Amino acid sequence: MRAARLIKMVLLLQSRPSMTAAELARELEVSERTVTRDAQALSEAGVPVYADRGRIGGYRLVGGYRTRLTGLARSEAEALFLSGVPGALREMGLEDAASAARLKVSAALLPSLRDASRTAAQRFHLDAPNWFREPQTPELLPAVADAVWDDRRITARYRRGAGEHRREVARELEPYGLVLKAGVWYLCARVAGHGAFRVYRIDRFTAVDAGEERFEREEEFDLPAFWEERAEQFARSLLRDRVVVRLSPEGARRLPHAVDPLSAREALAGAGEPDGDGWVTLTLPVESEEVAHTQLTALGPEVEVLEPGTLRERFAAQAARAAELYRPRRTAPTPGAPPDPRADA
Repeated sequence: MRAARLIKMVLLLQSRPSMTAAELARELEVSERTVTRDAQALSEAGVPVYADRGRIGGYRLVGGYRTRLTGLARSEAEALFLSGVPGALREMGLEDAASAARLKVSAALLPSLRDASRTAAQRFHLDAPNWFREPQTPELLPAVADAVWDDRRITARYRRGAGEHRREVARELEPYGLVLKAGVWYLCARVAGHGAFRVYRIDRFTAVDAGEERFEREEEFDLPAFWEERAEQFARSLLRDRVVVRLSPEGARRLPHAVDPLSAREALAGAGEPDGDGWVTLTLPVESEEVAHTQLTALGPEVEVLEPGTLRERFAAQAARAAELYRPRRTAPTPGAPPDPRADA
């Protein structure tokens, strides 16, 4: 433990001209007294650590000293490629490896380039979860991530279905890759012995046992391409119903922002010619009548639902309620009539 801390202290001093005891203590997560003892131990071991006294003093390496302990371990090198996704690194248990990798790279750079990591971090940051949703890290994610990195088979228990139809199933899986989509973690894995690739939500795993048996990874497997194909299939599988609508030019422009963009573009491409008012009629795939009502409400008066009749009736009733709500308020009550509770005070 102390040896790793001493190496990290040398790399920190090698990557910067000088550091105060407080800065080193913060980076190493120790006290300033421990920093002083560690600096003395390094000096006794032949590492030229020099202490500048005074209010703005600190520690620095002298004589152009360069350590050769900058080689990246495999886990550090892999984590380095994910260093732009700090939340994901933390959730997978790779934060320490990425930190060590960044420090080693910084120590190996020329002095004029050592601020590259800081300037990049100030200019790019990825925040994966959706707005208004509290991100939750699946408890078993680190165990699954370890198996993914090591190509080890796992035996997992997985919740399927919902409500009274929910049940647990056991699967032996070959975990190929992890995907973080809108704050939700997914595992892309092959079912052992079947050759079929499937997608599992990590938060639905109830148990994961990673043994020592490794699987032979298919070199042709392309995680981004596989995910893109499956995500599109999943989105299309949800669009089981159809609605027929009329859209104003403004409604047509806003439609991809209200419903599934791909379905909206395909429906608009297949629409007929605009009528005399410039409105177009099209058939739109939707998840359900309930979802269609919620989504199309965002278009307000720029959309008219034609079919099904039940959905048209819902919009008609909603429009009537809105018209009643926004009708002009009376400024003076009619003689003998009860007061309008909405009248201006």
